[in-house]
Amino acid sequence: MNRLDGRVALISGAARGIGGETARLMVEAGATVAIGDLLDERGRETARALGDAALYVHLDVTSAEDWTAAVAAALARFGKLDILVNNAGLFLGKDIEAASLAEWERLCAVNLTGVFLGTKLCLPALREAAQQSPHGSAIVNLASTAGLVGSTQDPLYSMTKGGVTLFTKSAALEFARKGYRIRVNSMHPGMTGTDMGDQVLVTRARNLGTNDIEAARRQVIERLPIGRMGTPNDIAKGIVFLASDDAAFMTGAGLVIDGGTTAQ
Repeated sequence: MNRLDGRVALISGAARGIGGETARLMVEAGATVAIGDLLDERGRETARALGDAALYVHLDVTSAEDWTAAVAAALARFGKLDILVNNAGLFLGKDIEAASLAEWERLCAVNLTGVFLGTKLCLPALREAAQQSPHGSAIVNLASTAGLVGSTQDPLYSMTKGGVTLFTKSAALEFARKGYRIRVNSMHPGMTGTDMGDQVLVTRARNLGTNDIEAARRQVIERLPIGRMGTPNDIAKGIVFLASDDAAFMTGAGLVIDGGTTAQ
C-alpha cells in the first residue's frame, strides 16, 4: 500500500516539519526525493540522513529561477519527475487591521505564487513522466483547514489557503481536459506540532491576552474531538497516499487530516 517504487519527488519546504517527514516516508516507500528549502544547513542534514535516495536543492519558492534550477537538479540526478509536493508555506499571525501591505504581499508570494510557480515550472517534467506511468504523475498542494473554514487567528492566511484549495481543483480539471495524466489534490492539516503550529499557538495566546503558550495548547487540545494535536507523521502519511497509485482515482479533491476540527 502507498508504494512509490521508482518514483521521483520534489518537495518544497522539506528541510523540516511536514515536508521533512514526507521526504522520509517517501524514501521508505521506495521513492527518491529532491528536498527544496531556504534552510540550507538543515536541508542538507535532512538529505544526508536519507542517503543516496535524497538530494538537497536551495529553493526559494517565490523565485522562478530557483524552481527551474531545482527541477534541472532533480532531472540530472534522478532522470525524471513524477511527484510535486507544494509544501512550503508562511503563517503571518496578524489580523486584518494589524497586517501591513508588505506582510500581505510576502504571504501571497510564498503561499500563492510559490504554488503557481511550482506547478507551472514542474509541469513539463511531470507531463513527460506521466506518459510512462500506469496512473500518471501527481501534485499535492498543502492547503489547510483554514482554506476550508474561516480562521479566527489569521484571516489573511485563510485567504491564501482558500486560494490554494480552489487552484488545486481548477488545475486538476485543466490537466484532465488537456489529457496530461497529472492528478492534483490538496492536503488540509489541522493543528499540527510543527514550527508553524507553534506560531499559531503564540498568536492564539496573544489574542487571549496572555503569554502562556501551554494554556493556548491546552485550549486547542480541549477543542479537538480526537483529543490531541496532529504530528508531522500524521500529515505526511496522507501526502504519501495522495502521491501514490492508491489515490489513482482522486483528482481535484481535498484530504482533511484535522482530528475532527472541521466536523464541528
